[in-house]
Amino acid sequence: MRKVIIAVISFLCVNTCLIADNNGNNVKYNVEMSGTFSNGEFAPLWATANRFGLGSVESKNGFLRAGIQYNRSMKRNWGIEAGLDIAGGVNMASQFRVQQAYMDISWKILNLSIGSKERFGFPLEKNSMLTSGWMVEGPNAAPVPQIRGEIKEFWNIPGTGKWLALKGHIAYGKFMDDYWQRNFVGKNFCYTQNTLYHSKSLMFRIGNEEKFPLSFEFGILMATQFAGNQYRMQSDGTPKLITDMPDDLGAFWSAFFPTAGGDDTPAGEQVNVEGNMLGSWNFALNYKWNDWRVRATLDHYFEDHSQMFWEYGRWKDGQIGIELYLPKNKWVTAVLWEGISTKDSSGPILYDGFWGSFSDIQWSCGDDYYNNHIYQAWQHYGLGMGHPFLPGPAYNNDGEIIFKSNRMKGQHYGIMGNPTMEWNWRVLASFYRHWGSYSRPFEYVKRQFSGLAEVRYSPTRLNGWQFSAAFVMDRGEFPGNSTGMMVSVRKTGKFMF
Repeated sequence: MRKVIIAVISFLCVNTCLIADNNGNNVKYNVEMSGTFSNGEFAPLWATANRFGLGSVESKNGFLRAGIQYNRSMKRNWGIEAGLDIAGGVNMASQFRVQQAYMDISWKILNLSIGSKERFGFPLEKNSMLTSGWMVEGPNAAPVPQIRGEIKEFWNIPGTGKWLALKGHIAYGKFMDDYWQRNFVGKNFCYTQNTLYHSKSLMFRIGNEEKFPLSFEFGILMATQFAGNQYRMQSDGTPKLITDMPDDLGAFWSAFFPTAGGDDTPAGEQVNVEGNMLGSWNFALNYKWNDWRVRATLDHYFEDHSQMFWEYGRWKDGQIGIELYLPKNKWVTAVLWEGISTKDSSGPILYDGFWGSFSDIQWSCGDDYYNNHIYQAWQHYGLGMGHPFLPGPAYNNDGEIIFKSNRMKGQHYGIMGNPTMEWNWRVLASFYRHWGSYSRPFEYVKRQFSGLAEVRYSPTRLNGWQFSAAFVMDRGEFPGNSTGMMVSVRKTGKFMF
């Protein structure tokens, strides 16, 4: 990570000097200050969720961030983009963080991205201002540094008359929260170090909106935690090595093609797949009529092989949504509804053959969503990589790095508008229930409400400035009651030479 930061800084400095006389506007900057003040044990959900890890679960927190970005198009369809974004705060998971440090090199439709970069849900697009989140990966947790090859936008396949397009990516990276895990974990609980990351996706689109108003998108996203070491924090405060996962070339191959582990992996990996593999099938249906637009999405979640290919005859877990975009209406421009469920988890029973005498029988049910017996949880710096309705390990007062409740059902509503060029607003309302997990169920169903009402002001006479204020509130039993305010000031601009 240090090498990436040095390379990005050097790249920005050198190229800024080179282009200063010709096109200095290619260098942009941003500075932001934000604070949250609330009265509960934890900050309200919508003051924390979907902020790329810069939202803290602490009831009172704040941060200051500053970034610089360079973007340049060159001859023969080449392009370069680089950015550096650092943040420091109070009551944050990390008091100082390199939020972004990346370099992108593109040629035509292909892009190579190296480093840590904020990316909204890919490959399934949703309204980032209104959606509750994504099931596998979204903006809820801090970015994972990675090397990523991708086709970011749908590319029309030649010879199909623009009726068939695709996009996708392949990435390998490393989780950066080793220090946070060592300091957060409680005694007699486990944590991991040097965990590696892999993800890939492929998405297709059928339809030509220039000739027909209806189009359909479908594809798959898969992600994996692999390699690394698992430790247990003993009663005397010293770590004990529990599992040493392989990190050789074979481990990278097993992450790309999910297969059972070898003799150098624990028994559970040898009958299932090596590492913590999860993913989603993604679908979207778009309809355009004049200035109206409707988009319906389905984000079906799965872990390992369970529920990946219609096992047990049902797909009960995932997220569905409907987005409606209104024409020529400044007060209300978009409305969204989403329903989400992780309650089924393929059923309550889990039996892998190696646990008993029936070696030819395996029931891959009882999926402990977002939890893993080696990697503990699908999280980064205590916040879930997936959907924010499932509170991550940062909410655990006992220092256990797992999701205490991964069986949940909820509904989410969002509405936004742009009354003037300077003002815009949005309202989010979320209702959800938690059952705990199959292995540790709650004594009763815990209900929760989370809401946000936000106003943003971007005065035309103060070019590049934006002020925002939001009222946020939680009511319920998991994670609890909290009421507060979130305010921020942001300045963006271009360096002039």
